[in-house]
Amino acid sequence: MSTDTSSHTIDTQALERYLQAHLPGYRGPLQIEKFKGGQSNPTYKLVTPEHSYVMRSKPGPVAKLLPSAHAIEREYRVMSALQGSAVPVPKMHLLCEDESVIGRAFFIMEFMQGRVLWDQSLPGMSREERAAHYDEMNRVIAAMHQVDVKAVGLADYGKPGSYFERQIARWSKQYVASITQPIEAMDRLMEWLPAHMPASARDESQVSIVHGDYRLDNLMFHPTEPRAIAVLDWELSTLGHPLADFSYHCMSWHIPQATFRGIGGLDLVSLGIPLEADYLRRYCERTGRKDVATVEADWNFYLAYNLFRAAGISQGIAKRVENGTASSAEARQVAASARPLADMAWQFAQQA
Repeated sequence: MSTDTSSHTIDTQALERYLQAHLPGYRGPLQIEKFKGGQSNPTYKLVTPEHSYVMRSKPGPVAKLLPSAHAIEREYRVMSALQGSAVPVPKMHLLCEDESVIGRAFFIMEFMQGRVLWDQSLPGMSREERAAHYDEMNRVIAAMHQVDVKAVGLADYGKPGSYFERQIARWSKQYVASITQPIEAMDRLMEWLPAHMPASARDESQVSIVHGDYRLDNLMFHPTEPRAIAVLDWELSTLGHPLADFSYHCMSWHIPQATFRGIGGLDLVSLGIPLEADYLRRYCERTGRKDVATVEADWNFYLAYNLFRAAGISQGIAKRVENGTASSAEARQVAASARPLADMAWQFAQQA
């Protein structure tokens, strides 16, 4: 992960006093570096002579936070619950919800040495290496969807009832709260999606941990092996329908590389990257799903829903750009993707 030493508004002395009192084994002096990337909750590397840590915080005090956004206490809770499971996560050290310390809530976690792969075409790798990295992504999301939520203490991590209905309502509301310029496709989707949910999406017996933003660059891989050592950025996680999460992950197969780090339009066979249909079937095998044909038949709805949701997220970032509170230079590029994502979602809706 690259870091950015440009200005941050954290009182280093106040943070250091807090860490000395609450973090076992902490010894200063402290240096703070801001990680590049990430649109929502700023992430920092904390460097001391003996150890490095990662701090993730809510945006600064000037930020106007959308309802339910930036829920770092939920990130801390889910990663703490997953310690020792088949889902790799960093070790959690402490959560500080007292905003008087540095002006915002934050948590401290383990700093891990590994690779974050931003380009989903995995340039510089062999066909075999690409296949292995994609299969590992598939393995990890399948493992996440099979975690026993009661056994890990997350039975109350999400609300009961129709996940898709709640999510469509949530992202419709977030979009409306974040409009900078009207997007016709979003207006159509807000009407179409609730009226066209297939039976597989209405099945309330299907409940798992959902990451909410599971994609290649939210995984950290071992420095040399095609093995995930951490799933990162759990801000949007909850309990919900596993196919919502998996189909979100599969949007990469449809988003062109030039738009936002997708693999749509690339020659996947020559690259060694699995075709979407094969990737879906492997996931179904790993999770023991028997309804592959039904899932395939309903797939356009799932893609329409997730592209709508992604457009809503991008629109939220567009609003933060307008307000001057977006946390990275990449934010403008992401903000500009709201309209093309919405248009693509409407195309899938029309094919469903």
